[in-house]
Amino acid sequence: MKKLLTLLFALAVAFSLSMPAFAQEPAAPEAAPKTEKKKVEKKKAAPKEKKEKKKKEEKKAEAPK
Repeated sequence: MKKLLTLLFALAVAFSLSMPAFAQEPAAPEAAPKTEKKKVEKKKAAPKEKKEKKKKEEKKAEAPK
């Protein structure tokens, strides 16, 4: 009986010491894709913005004539 209690106590101590390893949250894997997605959106938006600027400049150039 004494051996069983010692074994259970040792198991409880080992489990309590290993809990911090299990309690840690993993790094956020969602953060990286969001930043990559923003970069892709910026790259896609850049040509559109350039086209819009050109159209505005053309309209400005045509108006005084």
